[in-house]
Amino acid sequence: MESTLTYARPELLQVADTVARDKGIDKDEVLEAMEQAIQKAGRSKYGQEYDIRAEIDRRTGEIRLLRFREVVDVVENEATHIPLAAAKRLNAEAEVGDFITDPLPPIDFGRIAAQTAKQVIVQKVRDAERQRQYNEFKDRVGEIVNGLVKRVEFGNVVVDLGRAEAMLRRDELLPRESFRQGERVRAYIYDVRQEPRGPQIFLSRTHPQYMAKLFAQEVPEIYDGIIEIRAVARDPGSRAKIAVISRDSSIDPVGACVGMRGSRVQAVVGELQGEKIDIIPWSQDPATFVVNALAPAEVTKVVMDEEQRRIEVIVPDDQLSLAIGRRGQNVRLASQLTGWDIDILTEAEESERRTEEFRVRSQLFIDALDIDDVIAHLLVTEGFSTLEEVAYVATSDLAGIEGFDEDIANELQARARAALERRDEEYVARYHELGVTDELASLDGLTPGMLVTLGEKGIKTLDDFADLAGDELIEILAASDKGGVELEPEAANDMIMATRRHLGWFGEDDVEAPAEKE
Repeated sequence: MESTLTYARPELLQVADTVARDKGIDKDEVLEAMEQAIQKAGRSKYGQEYDIRAEIDRRTGEIRLLRFREVVDVVENEATHIPLAAAKRLNAEAEVGDFITDPLPPIDFGRIAAQTAKQVIVQKVRDAERQRQYNEFKDRVGEIVNGLVKRVEFGNVVVDLGRAEAMLRRDELLPRESFRQGERVRAYIYDVRQEPRGPQIFLSRTHPQYMAKLFAQEVPEIYDGIIEIRAVARDPGSRAKIAVISRDSSIDPVGACVGMRGSRVQAVVGELQGEKIDIIPWSQDPATFVVNALAPAEVTKVVMDEEQRRIEVIVPDDQLSLAIGRRGQNVRLASQLTGWDIDILTEAEESERRTEEFRVRSQLFIDALDIDDVIAHLLVTEGFSTLEEVAYVATSDLAGIEGFDEDIANELQARARAALERRDEEYVARYHELGVTDELASLDGLTPGMLVTLGEKGIKTLDDFADLAGDELIEILAASDKGGVELEPEAANDMIMATRRHLGWFGEDDVEAPAEKE
Protein backbone atom coordinates (compact mmCIF):
# COMPACT_ATOMS: atom_id res chain seq x y z
CA MET A 1 0.00 0.00 0.00
CA GLU A 2 2.82 2.38 1.01
CA SER A 3 4.47 1.92 -2.39
CA THR A 4 1.37 3.26 -4.13
CA LEU A 5 1.40 6.42 -2.01
CA THR A 6 5.09 7.29 -2.41
CA TYR A 7 7.40 6.97 -5.36
CA ALA A 8 11.12 7.47 -5.66
CA ARG A 9 12.36 9.95 -8.26
CA PRO A 10 16.15 10.14 -7.88
CA GLU A 11 16.32 12.15 -11.11
CA LEU A 12 14.56 15.02 -9.26
CA LEU A 13 17.57 15.35 -6.98
CA GLN A 14 19.87 15.41 -10.02
CA VAL A 15 17.77 18.14 -11.69
CA ALA A 16 17.68 20.18 -8.46
CA ASP A 17 21.43 19.80 -8.09
CA THR A 18 22.06 20.98 -11.68
CA VAL A 19 19.70 24.00 -11.42
CA ALA A 20 21.20 25.04 -8.07
CA ARG A 21 24.72 24.83 -9.47
CA ASP A 22 23.86 26.76 -12.67
CA LYS A 23 21.97 29.53 -10.90
CA GLY A 24 24.25 29.76 -7.88
CA ILE A 25 21.43 29.21 -5.37
CA ASP A 26 20.79 26.68 -2.59
CA LYS A 27 19.65 23.18 -3.62
CA ASP A 28 16.99 23.22 -0.88
CA GLU A 29 15.40 26.32 -2.45
CA VAL A 30 15.04 24.44 -5.77
CA LEU A 31 13.51 21.41 -4.01
CA GLU A 32 11.10 23.67 -2.09
CA ALA A 33 10.02 25.19 -5.44
CA MET A 34 9.38 21.64 -6.76
CA GLU A 35 7.36 20.77 -3.63
CA GLN A 36 5.18 23.85 -4.14
CA ALA A 37 4.64 22.91 -7.79
CA ILE A 38 3.56 19.32 -6.88
CA GLN A 39 1.40 20.73 -4.08
CA LYS A 40 -0.31 23.11 -6.53
CA ALA A 41 -0.99 20.24 -8.92
CA GLY A 42 -2.36 18.14 -6.03
CA ARG A 43 -4.83 20.84 -5.06
CA SER A 44 -5.91 21.18 -8.69
CA LYS A 45 -6.70 17.43 -8.76
CA TYR A 46 -8.26 16.87 -5.30
CA GLY A 47 -9.77 20.32 -4.65
CA GLN A 48 -8.44 23.75 -3.75
CA GLU A 49 -10.27 23.67 -0.42
CA TYR A 50 -8.03 20.90 0.93
CA ASP A 51 -4.76 21.54 2.76
CA ILE A 52 -2.53 19.38 0.57
CA ARG A 53 1.23 19.41 0.96
CA ALA A 54 4.03 17.70 -0.93
CA GLU A 55 7.33 16.49 0.52
CA ILE A 56 10.44 15.37 -1.36
CA ASP A 57 12.87 13.18 0.55
CA ARG A 58 16.23 14.97 0.39
CA ARG A 59 18.09 11.60 0.37
CA THR A 60 16.12 9.38 -2.03
CA GLY A 61 14.05 11.86 -4.03
CA GLU A 62 10.89 10.07 -2.84
CA ILE A 63 7.72 12.15 -3.24
CA ARG A 64 4.95 12.06 -0.60
CA LEU A 65 1.60 13.80 -1.11
CA LEU A 66 -0.35 14.32 2.13
CA ARG A 67 -3.65 15.87 3.17
CA PHE A 68 -3.46 17.79 6.45
CA ARG A 69 -6.47 18.22 8.79
CA GLU A 70 -6.29 20.18 12.05
CA VAL A 71 -7.77 18.63 15.20
CA VAL A 72 -10.46 20.99 16.61
CA ASP A 73 -13.32 20.97 19.12
CA VAL A 74 -15.79 22.61 16.72
CA VAL A 75 -15.53 21.87 13.00
CA GLU A 76 -15.86 25.03 10.88
CA ASN A 77 -14.44 23.64 7.63
CA GLU A 78 -14.77 19.92 6.97
CA ALA A 79 -12.04 20.02 4.31
CA THR A 80 -9.32 21.19 6.71
CA HIS A 81 -10.72 20.33 10.19
CA ILE A 82 -11.40 17.03 12.00
CA PRO A 83 -13.26 16.67 15.33
CA LEU A 84 -11.25 15.46 18.32
CA ALA A 85 -13.32 12.26 18.69
CA ALA A 86 -12.69 11.20 15.07
CA ALA A 87 -8.99 12.09 15.41
CA LYS A 88 -8.72 9.89 18.53
CA ARG A 89 -9.92 6.91 16.49
CA LEU A 90 -7.08 7.44 14.01
CA ASN A 91 -4.47 8.36 16.62
CA ALA A 92 -5.14 7.79 20.30
CA GLU A 93 -2.63 10.49 21.31
CA ALA A 94 -4.18 13.24 19.16
CA GLU A 95 -4.84 16.61 20.88
CA VAL A 96 -6.56 19.84 19.77
CA GLY A 97 -4.16 21.78 17.56
CA ASP A 98 -2.42 18.65 16.20
CA PHE A 99 -2.62 17.67 12.51
CA ILE A 100 -3.86 14.37 11.13
CA THR A 101 -2.21 13.46 7.80
CA ASP A 102 -3.73 11.22 5.14
CA PRO A 103 -1.44 9.93 2.37
CA LEU A 104 -2.75 10.53 -1.17
CA PRO A 105 -1.99 8.55 -4.34
CA PRO A 106 0.80 9.95 -6.54
CA ILE A 107 -0.27 12.37 -9.27
CA ASP A 108 -0.11 11.51 -12.92
CA PHE A 109 0.88 14.92 -14.26
CA GLY A 110 -1.20 15.92 -17.26
CA ARG A 111 0.05 18.45 -19.79
CA ILE A 112 -1.66 21.41 -18.06
CA ALA A 113 -0.54 20.34 -14.59
CA ALA A 114 3.01 19.80 -15.80
CA GLN A 115 3.06 23.26 -17.44
CA THR A 116 1.75 24.87 -14.23
CA ALA A 117 4.34 23.03 -12.15
CA LYS A 118 7.10 24.18 -14.50
CA GLN A 119 5.96 27.83 -14.21
CA VAL A 120 5.96 27.63 -10.42
CA ILE A 121 9.45 26.09 -10.37
CA VAL A 122 10.84 28.65 -12.85
CA GLN A 123 9.32 31.56 -10.87
CA LYS A 124 10.61 30.28 -7.54
CA VAL A 125 14.08 29.65 -8.92
CA ARG A 126 14.09 33.15 -10.45
CA ASP A 127 13.04 34.69 -7.09
CA ALA A 128 15.77 32.74 -5.30
CA GLU A 129 18.32 33.88 -7.90
CA ARG A 130 17.26 37.53 -7.48
CA GLN A 131 17.59 37.24 -3.70
CA ARG A 132 21.05 35.73 -4.13
CA GLN A 133 22.07 38.61 -6.41
CA TYR A 134 20.79 41.20 -3.92
CA ASN A 135 22.56 39.54 -0.98
CA GLU A 136 25.79 39.38 -2.98
CA PHE A 137 25.81 43.02 -4.13
CA LYS A 138 24.06 44.96 -1.32
CA ASP A 139 27.32 45.14 0.65
CA ARG A 140 29.40 46.06 -2.41
CA VAL A 141 28.10 49.65 -2.73
CA GLY A 142 31.19 51.85 -3.09
CA GLU A 143 33.22 49.31 -5.08
CA ILE A 144 34.54 49.58 -8.64
CA VAL A 145 33.46 46.68 -10.88
CA ASN A 146 34.38 45.56 -14.40
CA GLY A 147 31.82 44.14 -16.80
CA LEU A 148 30.84 43.65 -20.43
CA VAL A 149 28.23 45.71 -22.23
CA LYS A 150 25.28 43.37 -22.75
CA ARG A 151 23.03 45.82 -24.58
CA VAL A 152 22.30 49.53 -24.94
CA GLU A 153 18.70 50.72 -24.40
CA PHE A 154 17.88 54.38 -25.19
CA GLY A 155 21.40 55.43 -24.17
CA ASN A 156 21.29 53.40 -20.94
CA VAL A 157 23.93 50.66 -20.80
CA VAL A 158 23.08 47.21 -19.36
CA VAL A 159 26.31 45.71 -18.00
CA ASP A 160 26.91 41.99 -17.46
CA LEU A 161 28.85 41.55 -14.21
CA GLY A 162 29.05 37.76 -14.58
CA ARG A 163 26.62 36.76 -11.82
CA ALA A 164 24.26 39.71 -12.25
CA GLU A 165 23.22 42.55 -14.54
CA ALA A 166 23.70 46.22 -13.68
CA MET A 167 22.37 49.47 -15.10
CA LEU A 168 24.63 52.34 -16.19
CA ARG A 169 22.18 55.15 -16.94
CA ARG A 170 22.84 57.76 -19.60
CA ASP A 171 23.16 60.57 -17.01
CA GLU A 172 25.83 58.54 -15.16
CA LEU A 173 28.02 58.36 -18.27
CA LEU A 174 30.70 60.91 -19.10
CA PRO A 175 29.72 63.50 -21.75
CA ARG A 176 30.09 62.26 -25.35
CA GLU A 177 30.86 58.77 -24.03
CA SER A 178 29.26 55.77 -25.78
CA PHE A 179 29.61 52.01 -25.50
CA ARG A 180 28.87 49.15 -27.90
CA GLN A 181 27.78 45.62 -27.19
CA GLY A 182 30.65 43.42 -26.02
CA GLU A 183 32.90 46.32 -24.92
CA ARG A 184 34.50 46.19 -21.49
CA VAL A 185 33.38 48.88 -19.02
CA ARG A 186 34.57 49.90 -15.56
CA ALA A 187 32.21 51.74 -13.19
CA TYR A 188 31.32 52.49 -9.56
CA ILE A 189 28.42 50.79 -7.70
CA TYR A 190 26.54 53.66 -6.04
CA ASP A 191 23.24 51.94 -5.22
CA VAL A 192 21.67 48.47 -4.93
CA ARG A 193 17.89 48.29 -4.45
CA GLN A 194 15.27 45.56 -4.15
CA GLU A 195 12.57 46.22 -6.74
CA PRO A 196 9.54 44.15 -7.87
CA ARG A 197 11.40 42.94 -10.96
CA GLY A 198 14.45 41.95 -8.90
CA PRO A 199 17.54 43.63 -7.50
CA GLN A 200 18.65 46.70 -9.41
CA ILE A 201 22.39 47.44 -9.36
CA PHE A 202 23.13 51.02 -10.40
CA LEU A 203 26.53 52.03 -11.75
CA SER A 204 28.13 55.43 -12.31
CA ARG A 205 31.18 56.86 -14.05
CA THR A 206 30.42 60.45 -13.00
CA HIS A 207 30.20 59.93 -9.20
CA PRO A 208 32.91 61.85 -7.24
CA GLN A 209 33.79 58.68 -5.31
CA TYR A 210 34.53 56.87 -8.60
CA MET A 211 37.53 59.14 -9.02
CA ALA A 212 38.55 58.59 -5.38
CA LYS A 213 38.43 54.79 -5.86
CA LEU A 214 40.45 55.04 -9.10
CA PHE A 215 43.16 56.94 -7.21
CA ALA A 216 43.10 54.27 -4.49
CA GLN A 217 43.80 51.66 -7.19
CA GLU A 218 46.65 53.68 -8.72
CA VAL A 219 48.27 55.07 -5.53
CA PRO A 220 49.45 52.40 -3.05
CA GLU A 221 49.78 55.00 -0.27
CA ILE A 222 46.01 55.71 -0.49
CA TYR A 223 45.19 51.99 -0.49
CA ASP A 224 47.44 51.52 2.59
CA GLY A 225 45.81 54.48 4.39
CA ILE A 226 48.98 56.61 4.56
CA ILE A 227 47.36 59.23 2.31
CA GLU A 228 43.67 60.06 2.75
CA ILE A 229 41.33 61.61 0.20
CA ARG A 230 39.30 64.16 2.18
CA ALA A 231 37.12 65.66 -0.56
CA VAL A 232 36.38 65.33 -4.27
CA ALA A 233 34.51 67.71 -6.60
CA ARG A 234 33.88 66.90 -10.25
CA ASP A 235 32.58 68.47 -13.39
CA PRO A 236 32.43 65.05 -15.14
CA GLY A 237 34.47 64.79 -18.32
CA SER A 238 35.85 68.32 -17.96
CA ARG A 239 37.63 69.10 -14.70
CA ALA A 240 37.92 67.88 -11.11
CA LYS A 241 39.55 68.83 -7.83
CA ILE A 242 40.68 66.33 -5.20
CA ALA A 243 41.92 67.24 -1.69
CA VAL A 244 44.45 64.91 -0.06
CA ILE A 245 46.31 64.76 3.26
CA SER A 246 49.22 62.59 4.41
CA ARG A 247 49.36 60.88 7.81
CA ASP A 248 53.14 60.60 7.39
CA SER A 249 54.91 63.97 7.38
CA SER A 250 57.74 62.54 5.27
CA ILE A 251 55.39 61.77 2.35
CA ASP A 252 54.12 64.54 0.08
CA PRO A 253 50.45 63.67 -0.62
CA VAL A 254 50.25 65.70 -3.85
CA GLY A 255 53.49 64.27 -5.26
CA ALA A 256 52.46 60.69 -4.40
CA CYS A 257 49.15 61.12 -6.24
CA VAL A 258 50.81 62.70 -9.28
CA GLY A 259 53.43 59.92 -9.49
CA MET A 260 56.71 59.77 -11.39
CA ARG A 261 56.36 62.10 -14.40
CA GLY A 262 52.61 62.19 -13.76
CA SER A 263 52.16 58.45 -14.39
CA ARG A 264 49.61 57.86 -11.62
CA VAL A 265 47.36 60.83 -12.30
CA GLN A 266 47.56 60.19 -16.06
CA ALA A 267 46.23 56.65 -15.55
CA VAL A 268 43.14 58.13 -13.85
CA VAL A 269 42.81 60.90 -16.47
CA GLY A 270 42.90 58.26 -19.24
CA GLU A 271 40.09 56.28 -17.60
CA LEU A 272 38.00 59.49 -17.30
CA GLN A 273 38.30 60.51 -20.96
CA GLY A 274 40.88 63.28 -20.38
CA GLU A 275 39.20 64.96 -17.38
CA LYS A 276 41.70 67.50 -15.98
CA ILE A 277 42.44 66.89 -12.30
CA ASP A 278 43.76 69.44 -9.76
CA ILE A 279 45.31 67.70 -6.73
CA ILE A 280 45.48 70.03 -3.75
CA PRO A 281 46.64 69.63 -0.13
CA TRP A 282 43.78 69.53 2.39
CA SER A 283 44.01 71.90 5.36
CA GLN A 284 42.15 72.05 8.65
CA ASP A 285 42.12 75.85 8.39
CA PRO A 286 39.17 76.80 6.13
CA ALA A 287 40.89 79.94 4.77
CA THR A 288 44.01 78.01 3.77
CA PHE A 289 41.90 75.22 2.26
CA VAL A 290 39.86 77.68 0.16
CA VAL A 291 43.04 79.42 -1.06
CA ASN A 292 44.50 76.01 -2.04
CA ALA A 293 41.24 74.99 -3.74
CA LEU A 294 41.23 78.08 -5.97
CA ALA A 295 44.61 77.15 -7.44
CA PRO A 296 46.08 77.95 -9.92
CA ALA A 297 44.72 81.46 -9.12
CA GLU A 298 46.63 83.57 -6.57
CA VAL A 299 44.76 85.01 -3.55
CA THR A 300 45.84 88.16 -1.68
CA LYS A 301 43.26 88.22 1.16
CA VAL A 302 40.27 86.31 2.57
CA VAL A 303 37.39 87.48 4.80
CA MET A 304 35.40 84.72 6.54
CA ASP A 305 31.82 84.60 7.85
CA GLU A 306 31.76 81.37 9.85
CA GLU A 307 28.05 81.56 10.76
CA GLN A 308 26.96 81.70 7.11
CA ARG A 309 29.89 79.47 5.98
CA ARG A 310 30.70 82.17 3.47
CA ILE A 311 34.16 83.37 2.51
CA GLU A 312 35.15 86.46 0.53
CA VAL A 313 38.30 86.07 -1.55
CA ILE A 314 40.30 89.04 -2.85
CA VAL A 315 42.46 88.38 -5.93
CA PRO A 316 44.67 90.64 -8.08
CA ASP A 317 42.80 92.19 -11.02
CA ASP A 318 44.67 90.06 -13.57
CA GLN A 319 43.81 86.84 -11.67
CA LEU A 320 40.01 87.28 -11.66
CA SER A 321 39.24 85.26 -14.80
CA LEU A 322 41.60 82.48 -13.67
CA ALA A 323 40.01 82.31 -10.20
CA ILE A 324 36.48 82.17 -11.60
CA GLY A 325 37.35 79.78 -14.43
CA ARG A 326 35.51 79.13 -17.68
CA ARG A 327 31.77 79.50 -17.04
CA GLY A 328 32.55 79.75 -13.29
CA GLN A 329 33.95 76.22 -13.21
CA ASN A 330 36.98 76.86 -10.97
CA VAL A 331 35.15 78.70 -8.21
CA ARG A 332 32.18 76.29 -8.39
CA LEU A 333 34.42 73.23 -7.93
CA ALA A 334 36.37 74.96 -5.13
CA SER A 335 33.07 75.71 -3.36
CA GLN A 336 31.90 72.08 -3.70
CA LEU A 337 35.26 70.80 -2.47
CA THR A 338 35.47 73.02 0.62
CA GLY A 339 31.78 73.25 1.52
CA TRP A 340 32.00 77.07 1.72
CA ASP A 341 30.20 79.66 -0.41
CA ILE A 342 32.94 81.65 -2.15
CA ASP A 343 32.61 85.27 -3.32
CA ILE A 344 35.47 86.54 -5.48
CA LEU A 345 36.39 90.23 -5.68
CA THR A 346 39.30 91.99 -7.34
CA GLU A 347 41.53 94.28 -5.30
CA ALA A 348 40.01 97.26 -7.13
CA GLU A 349 36.43 96.15 -6.32
CA GLU A 350 37.31 95.57 -2.67
CA SER A 351 38.96 98.98 -2.45
CA GLU A 352 35.85 100.60 -3.98
CA ARG A 353 33.58 98.81 -1.53
CA ARG A 354 35.70 99.75 1.48
CA THR A 355 35.72 103.36 0.31
CA GLU A 356 31.92 103.31 -0.01
CA GLU A 357 31.49 101.74 3.45
CA PHE A 358 33.85 104.36 4.89
CA ARG A 359 31.82 107.14 3.24
CA VAL A 360 28.44 105.76 4.43
CA ARG A 361 29.62 105.35 8.05
CA SER A 362 31.26 108.78 8.06
CA GLN A 363 28.05 110.37 6.72
CA LEU A 364 26.04 108.61 9.46
CA PHE A 365 28.17 110.28 12.14
CA ILE A 366 28.21 113.65 10.34
CA ASP A 367 24.38 113.73 10.13
CA ALA A 368 23.59 112.24 13.56
CA LEU A 369 26.29 113.91 15.68
CA ASP A 370 26.52 117.22 13.77
CA ILE A 371 30.30 116.97 13.42
CA ASP A 372 32.71 117.77 10.60
CA ASP A 373 34.09 115.14 8.27
CA VAL A 374 37.55 115.06 9.94
CA ILE A 375 36.13 113.86 13.29
CA ALA A 376 33.77 111.45 11.50
CA HIS A 377 36.68 109.95 9.55
CA LEU A 378 38.69 109.52 12.76
CA LEU A 379 35.78 107.62 14.39
CA VAL A 380 35.39 105.28 11.39
CA THR A 381 39.15 104.75 11.13
CA GLU A 382 39.19 103.67 14.80
CA GLY A 383 36.55 101.01 14.03
CA PHE A 384 33.34 102.75 15.17
CA SER A 385 30.41 101.87 12.89
CA THR A 386 27.19 102.55 14.87
CA LEU A 387 25.78 105.24 17.15
CA GLU A 388 25.41 102.65 19.95
CA GLU A 389 29.16 102.03 19.92
CA VAL A 390 29.89 105.75 20.31
CA ALA A 391 27.21 106.28 22.98
CA TYR A 392 28.03 103.38 25.28
CA VAL A 393 31.77 102.72 24.83
CA ALA A 394 34.07 103.63 27.73
CA THR A 395 34.83 107.37 27.62
CA SER A 396 38.55 106.62 27.85
CA ASP A 397 38.37 104.72 24.55
CA LEU A 398 37.07 107.81 22.77
CA ALA A 399 39.42 110.17 24.59
CA GLY A 400 42.36 107.99 23.56
CA ILE A 401 41.84 108.72 19.85
CA GLU A 402 44.57 110.99 18.50
CA GLY A 403 43.37 114.60 18.54
CA PHE A 404 40.51 113.87 21.02
CA ASP A 405 40.38 114.67 24.73
CA GLU A 406 37.91 113.89 27.53
CA ASP A 407 35.74 116.93 26.81
CA ILE A 408 35.36 115.94 23.14
CA ALA A 409 34.62 112.34 24.16
CA ASN A 410 31.88 113.41 26.61
CA GLU A 411 30.36 115.74 24.03
CA LEU A 412 30.34 113.03 21.35
CA GLN A 413 28.69 110.56 23.73
CA ALA A 414 26.04 113.09 24.76
CA ARG A 415 25.24 113.83 21.11
CA ALA A 416 25.15 110.11 20.27
CA ARG A 417 22.71 109.39 23.13
CA ALA A 418 20.52 112.30 22.09
CA ALA A 419 20.52 111.02 18.47
CA LEU A 420 19.54 107.55 19.68
CA GLU A 421 16.67 109.04 21.75
CA ARG A 422 15.41 110.97 18.70
CA ARG A 423 15.66 107.81 16.57
CA ASP A 424 13.80 105.77 19.20
CA GLU A 425 11.02 108.37 19.34
CA GLU A 426 10.64 108.00 15.56
CA TYR A 427 10.58 104.21 15.93
CA VAL A 428 7.90 104.41 18.66
CA ALA A 429 5.69 106.53 16.41
CA ARG A 430 6.34 104.12 13.53
CA TYR A 431 5.46 100.91 15.40
CA HIS A 432 2.26 102.50 16.75
CA GLU A 433 1.42 103.44 13.17
CA LEU A 434 2.01 99.79 12.14
CA GLY A 435 -0.47 98.59 14.81
CA VAL A 436 1.96 96.93 17.22
CA THR A 437 0.10 96.44 20.54
CA ASP A 438 1.26 97.92 23.86
CA GLU A 439 1.40 94.38 25.33
CA LEU A 440 4.03 93.37 22.79
CA ALA A 441 5.86 96.70 23.18
CA SER A 442 6.14 96.14 26.96
CA LEU A 443 7.90 92.80 26.51
CA ASP A 444 11.35 92.87 28.11
CA GLY A 445 14.26 92.68 25.66
CA LEU A 446 12.60 94.28 22.61
CA THR A 447 13.90 97.70 21.52
CA PRO A 448 11.80 100.23 19.53
CA GLY A 449 13.82 99.33 16.42
CA MET A 450 13.04 95.63 16.90
CA LEU A 451 9.33 96.44 17.32
CA VAL A 452 9.31 98.35 14.02
CA THR A 453 10.97 95.36 12.29
CA LEU A 454 8.43 92.92 13.81
CA GLY A 455 5.51 95.20 12.87
CA GLU A 456 6.73 95.39 9.26
CA LYS A 457 6.76 91.55 9.22
CA GLY A 458 3.12 91.41 10.45
CA ILE A 459 4.02 90.41 14.05
CA LYS A 460 1.90 92.85 16.07
CA THR A 461 0.47 90.98 19.06
CA LEU A 462 1.69 88.69 21.83
CA ASP A 463 -0.01 85.76 20.06
CA ASP A 464 1.88 86.54 16.85
CA PHE A 465 5.13 86.71 18.83
CA ALA A 466 4.43 83.45 20.72
CA ASP A 467 3.86 81.66 17.39
CA LEU A 468 7.46 82.31 16.34
CA ALA A 469 10.33 79.86 16.72
CA GLY A 470 13.57 81.11 18.31
CA ASP A 471 15.65 80.87 15.13
CA GLU A 472 12.86 82.55 13.15
CA LEU A 473 12.91 85.56 15.51
CA ILE A 474 16.72 85.82 15.27
CA GLU A 475 16.58 85.63 11.46
CA ILE A 476 13.96 88.41 11.23
CA LEU A 477 15.90 90.76 13.52
CA ALA A 478 19.29 89.96 11.94
CA ALA A 479 18.01 91.06 8.52
CA SER A 480 16.90 94.44 9.93
CA ASP A 481 18.74 97.75 9.57
CA LYS A 482 16.94 99.27 12.58
CA GLY A 483 19.78 98.64 15.02
CA GLY A 484 19.24 97.29 18.51
CA VAL A 485 20.61 94.45 20.57
CA GLU A 486 21.60 91.27 18.73
CA LEU A 487 19.71 88.34 20.30
CA GLU A 488 21.41 85.11 21.33
CA PRO A 489 19.48 81.85 20.62
CA GLU A 490 18.94 81.19 24.35
CA ALA A 491 17.59 84.71 24.96
CA ALA A 492 15.24 84.48 21.94
CA ASN A 493 13.85 81.13 23.13
CA ASP A 494 13.42 82.43 26.70
CA MET A 495 11.43 85.46 25.48
CA ILE A 496 9.13 83.29 23.37
CA MET A 497 8.61 80.73 26.17
CA ALA A 498 7.86 83.50 28.70
CA THR A 499 5.25 84.94 26.31
CA ARG A 500 3.61 81.53 25.88
CA ARG A 501 3.41 81.04 29.65
CA HIS A 502 1.96 84.56 30.04
CA LEU A 503 -0.74 83.71 27.48
CA GLY A 504 -1.56 80.49 29.36
CA TRP A 505 -0.58 78.12 26.56
CA PHE A 506 0.91 75.85 29.25
CA GLY A 507 1.70 75.96 32.97
CA GLU A 508 5.02 76.12 34.78
CA ASP A 509 5.07 72.31 35.06
CA ASP A 510 4.63 71.89 31.29
CA VAL A 511 7.60 74.01 30.25
CA GLU A 512 9.76 71.00 29.34
CA ALA A 513 7.47 69.61 26.66
CA PRO A 514 7.09 72.77 24.49
CA ALA A 515 10.81 73.54 24.90
CA GLU A 516 11.70 70.11 23.52
CA LYS A 517 9.27 70.61 20.65
CA GLU A 518 10.92 73.95 19.92
